[in-house]
Amino acid sequence: MIKEICFANEIIIFARYILMNEEDIMLAYTYIEHGKFELREKARPEIKDSRDAIVRVTLGSICTSDLHIKHGSVPRAVPGITVGHEMVGVVEQVGADVTSVKPGDRVTVNVETFCGECFFCKHGYVNNCTDPNGGWALGCRIDGGQAEYVRVLYADQGLNRIPDTVSDEQTLFVGDVLATGFWATRISEITAEDTVLIIGAGPTGICTLLCVMLKKPKRIIVCEKSPERIRFVCEHYPDVLVTEPENCKDFVLKNSDHGGADVVLEVAGSDDSFYLAWNCARPNAIVTIVALYDKPQLLPLPDMYGKNLVFKTGGVDGCDCNEILKLIEEGKIDTTPLITHRFPLNEIEEAYRIFENKLDGVIKVAISGLSLIHI
Repeated sequence: MIKEICFANEIIIFARYILMNEEDIMLAYTYIEHGKFELREKARPEIKDSRDAIVRVTLGSICTSDLHIKHGSVPRAVPGITVGHEMVGVVEQVGADVTSVKPGDRVTVNVETFCGECFFCKHGYVNNCTDPNGGWALGCRIDGGQAEYVRVLYADQGLNRIPDTVSDEQTLFVGDVLATGFWATRISEITAEDTVLIIGAGPTGICTLLCVMLKKPKRIIVCEKSPERIRFVCEHYPDVLVTEPENCKDFVLKNSDHGGADVVLEVAGSDDSFYLAWNCARPNAIVTIVALYDKPQLLPLPDMYGKNLVFKTGGVDGCDCNEILKLIEEGKIDTTPLITHRFPLNEIEEAYRIFENKLDGVIKVAISGLSLIHI
């Protein structure tokens, strides 16, 4: 009986699919199971709540967090969802209660889903929104944007209009890695007298660097092991000091005023980088953990005793996107050099292969939308 019911349900679903018009179907990169993503055809999303918006994705990207989902490091990720949380696009449709955007608006999409009304949202801690879909849900627990269209919940909070003079590529990272760097910089309490150490010069590390530069500290040190990324930093940010992990502690001691960095931002996410972060900090320093780790980290408290470090941890609180967009419009932040590779959506498998294996000097990949009718 159970098998017959399941078979009947499959027939109903298949019949509905056959009856769909071509314009009701889209391509979507889908989390199938641990270790497997796949490009599939899905139904286009629809408005389900008066606060929703439907966005046609014009440009997206791949984030390291997508790889964490693929490899099982994000247990709350739901198989079957469309992955991807870095995207910009054009509003196609809005619910009756959406007031901040309208069809035709070019928008950035925030990685965080937040209601704007709970205790945490009102205090700017949108990553901790108490809504059932609050926090990082997009491309993790609800369908994301490595697709032709995406449904955005709480659109008045999750979408920000792109200025007319600013391109999609200029704003591609506003809702996630750039918001992450901006948040991390803000909570790190950087002053003009500080020596700031940034560990990791990947995409999030570079975005963090750009935001730290706005604070104009006395000196900035970037620690990175990849020769290609070291060259990238030296080429684009010549005033920044650069060192490698094996020499980092000695380098920081020689280039700081108080026996270590005043502020450390850990953006690399490895066992060694976590140790390096607190070990290179001066006593009473702030250590901000930006990275997402594949496994738990240990705090060797006996070794740390007396350093009186302040650790700050958590996810991106993406509530500063409008401010970031203004800074981009004013020419104070430019993340376009990070885009080293470009692919259409139907070649996203190749984009993932290059990004995941760090081939061909890749830093970030841009994925352009592609209508199913063109395949």
